[in-house]
Amino acid sequence: MGPVSATATIITHNEAEQIAACVESVSFFAEVLVIDSGSTDDTVTRARAAGARVMSHAWPGFGLQKQFAVDQASHDWVFSIDADERVSAALRDTIEALFDGGKTPAKKVYEVNRCNHFMGRALRHGEGYPDWCLRLFHRQHGHWSADTVHEKVVYAEALGRIDGDLDHYSATSLGDYLDKQNRYTSLQAEELFNRGKGASIAKLTLSPLVRFIKFYLFRRGCLDGVPGLVHIAIGCFNSFCKYAKLRELISQSESSKPGGQP
Repeated sequence: MGPVSATATIITHNEAEQIAACVESVSFFAEVLVIDSGSTDDTVTRARAAGARVMSHAWPGFGLQKQFAVDQASHDWVFSIDADERVSAALRDTIEALFDGGKTPAKKVYEVNRCNHFMGRALRHGEGYPDWCLRLFHRQHGHWSADTVHEKVVYAEALGRIDGDLDHYSATSLGDYLDKQNRYTSLQAEELFNRGKGASIAKLTLSPLVRFIKFYLFRRGCLDGVPGLVHIAIGCFNSFCKYAKLRELISQSESSKPGGQP
């Protein structure tokens, strides 16, 4: 069959090591659009060499950047993918079947199941799998939220699901992964602070514990061996860090007010 009549969108910043493989995995779409926010490596050059159309746009946050990509797409149907993700052969087959022969998909929004690869292992339990993410949608029926991190597609339609995994390679090393999580927890804390949320002692202590029990025991993350344990342990620590950073922001804000403690 010919190319799928949709645009695959990717947002990038210094993704030279990942971008070519990502673009190649979505090359069956009629258009691959990369929105770059000032990369200083070879991201743009490699994206264009792989066949993508590349545009530059200053960084406004994850949600707004992804929505900018949707707005610039040449097609109404959009598949959003991150630079560290790859469309598997099974997922490609399912997407092509949806559009085969010029068909219009039965639904307007679809989730795909993301398979997280961590420390050399495809996680099949815990918080790593199943990991359903809404990625394929008609832009007249869905849009990205304005969240700075952990953005999501806002929609009001019946939701469909697509067979086949979206493979996610979140970092080239454990150190890179920890650096990324540190940045994410800072963004999460800032977002919670801007929404006027608090961070009680209960949240600091219980949130990591509940997370561990839920994902390591109830969702059987223990079956993913050491990579599963490390992945969930970092997630629990992230939960703690998010609220600890939020408490710091609240303390700094209060001390800066007239009459506050220095």
